[in-house]
Amino acid sequence: MISNCDSLKFETWNLKDNPKYLKWMLAVVGLLALLFFSVALSMTSGELKISLTDAVKMLFGNGDSRSIEYMLVRQVRLPRIILGLAVGGSLSLAGVILQGIYRNPLVEPFTLGISGGASLGVAITIVFGLHLSLGSFVLPLSGFLGAFLIIFLVYTISSRSGSINIQRMLLTGVMVSFVASSAMMFLMSVSTSENLHGIIFWIMGSLDEPDTFLIWFTLISSLVVLALSYLFVQALNALRLGEEKALHLGINTNVAVRVLFLLASLLAGICVSVAGVIGFVGLIIPHLLRIIFGSDYRILLVSSFLLGGSFLIVSDVVARTIIAPNELPIGVITGIIGGVVFILMMSRKKTLV
Repeated sequence: MISNCDSLKFETWNLKDNPKYLKWMLAVVGLLALLFFSVALSMTSGELKISLTDAVKMLFGNGDSRSIEYMLVRQVRLPRIILGLAVGGSLSLAGVILQGIYRNPLVEPFTLGISGGASLGVAITIVFGLHLSLGSFVLPLSGFLGAFLIIFLVYTISSRSGSINIQRMLLTGVMVSFVASSAMMFLMSVSTSENLHGIIFWIMGSLDEPDTFLIWFTLISSLVVLALSYLFVQALNALRLGEEKALHLGINTNVAVRVLFLLASLLAGICVSVAGVIGFVGLIIPHLLRIIFGSDYRILLVSSFLLGGSFLIVSDVVARTIIAPNELPIGVITGIIGGVVFILMMSRKKTLV
């Protein structure tokens, strides 16, 4: 349950009168420092070690552009870092928004069937060989269309009476997720071994995306949704008290829930279509930050984005170095780390939502 409504009061941003804001500012600075550390670690780590000084020089265009190190930094590691920040930040942001809407600590972007829809879209594309005839861009496109279809179904079924029923939406998402997953498993059971390998590899997730447009599109989308979510930060704080009390506080909960659900779901759909299924990020990061900062969304939104991005960048470093020269799917790393952290956090007797 939600603790209290102290954070709903209007407060001035005076650091002397409100030391909480000073704590938040220091926390954001610390998370930015952690993000820079993650970027530096990713730039310098790998089968080919590169010093931080040389990596920085290469980022600014200094060095031999024909050298292996230069191409590795500019064309391989930098795109993975940008995509890791975008996907990790987006999944964590979508998770904290959806948990706020449903007031349920177990909700994450994939609970509502978004990953199942994207996986089904990609599986259909691979089984019918559309990516071979139309080009590799069809895979992320089909993944997004599959995720969008699930989002549309969940939204439409849950708002048939003209207003959003949050509990019905959650149950609908879970059931649609089961249906999509079952359909995907059926396709996997009747596909060839080559197609099966492609489907499984995509499902496990990867930041190895060659399309620069998709990488920057994902990053820009994540930043736009982060900015838009702050327009509804008061609504998210009010929803912690329940829909009825939020209405008494003057919050149009129907509009807020609709917009926030669509923003978070579409953002998660974009991430899944580009990077595959990367679980636990949208579940673990919001939990961890609630333990540290409490449940005020003014700090939760931006801190979730920063910590989620850092977590996925570090997970990518582990995935490509732990059994080098081979590379593990990043979903394996996030699943193992996320599961262990979640068990440790659940052993704490502290309210998380």
